[in-house]
Amino acid sequence: MTVSLPRRDFLKHSAAFVAGTACAAWAGAAQAAEDKPVPYQISLAEWSLHRTIFGGKLNNLDFAKSAKEDYGIEAIEFVNQFFKDKAKDMAYLGELKKRADDLGVRMLLIMCDGEGSLGDANLRKRMQAVENHFKWAEAAKFLGCHSIRVNAASSGSYEDQSYRAADGLRALTEFANDLGINVIVENHGGLSSDGQWLAATIRRVDHPRCGTLPDFGNFKVSDKVEYDRYKGVTELMPTAKAVSAKSHEFDDQGNEVHTDYRKMMQIVVKAGYHGYVGIEYEGSKHSEPDGIRLTKKLLETVRQQLS
Repeated sequence: MTVSLPRRDFLKHSAAFVAGTACAAWAGAAQAAEDKPVPYQISLAEWSLHRTIFGGKLNNLDFAKSAKEDYGIEAIEFVNQFFKDKAKDMAYLGELKKRADDLGVRMLLIMCDGEGSLGDANLRKRMQAVENHFKWAEAAKFLGCHSIRVNAASSGSYEDQSYRAADGLRALTEFANDLGINVIVENHGGLSSDGQWLAATIRRVDHPRCGTLPDFGNFKVSDKVEYDRYKGVTELMPTAKAVSAKSHEFDDQGNEVHTDYRKMMQIVVKAGYHGYVGIEYEGSKHSEPDGIRLTKKLLETVRQQLS
């Protein structure tokens, strides 16, 4: 037997059904938007504050606090120059870790300089450089970082430098692997700023824990040779485990004048990278705090556009 509703009740039930369906659709869309991962996250490289730190206005122990409270950033990248003699000081490292952990700030990596050339032509010096980095890999492990950033400096012919750097990197990576730490190489002058050379050298290392840290601005191979930054980042992204958003100067519209951030971040995201992109302001036209904030705002704007 068919039961028919009075017209008034029918319309009321129909309206309720449509409203319920619309609410469900809206809720589903909202949940989908909420569940969709952001293209990338933002961290702060300590070098952005190198003048402030070297000038005695900020202590390395307070870097995590400054990142969070001054800039609203909850992930940081250390530079070993700012605690050079503390790599094995467990009391110091313990305090560094406690301060960051108490603030909920993630420590991502340690950028390591001044420990010798991993591609030194002299095998003894090369292996000494490898061992000099051991303490930083151990410190990174203790702090909860995922990587140490190293350099691939060498000398000799194009091919010789690649073989020597790969040899040193492989030895260091095998040590770091036992700690669960990655060894990542930044384009940082010389042949390391040649994207094709560095990509080939990392392939030669042939270890999943050895990768790259593409930097948007460090593509000066020599005084006369400047490697194309977009080509270089494209070549380095397949093995990237971190990314450095280098910035120097901004125009009145908030764009970095040397790097097209929209083009660059499209390269990064297209490569399948969705991790942290570290702000590394290195300019002089703006103050360090202003440079950090301008870079952050630009990265946030581009991220919203890419979303």
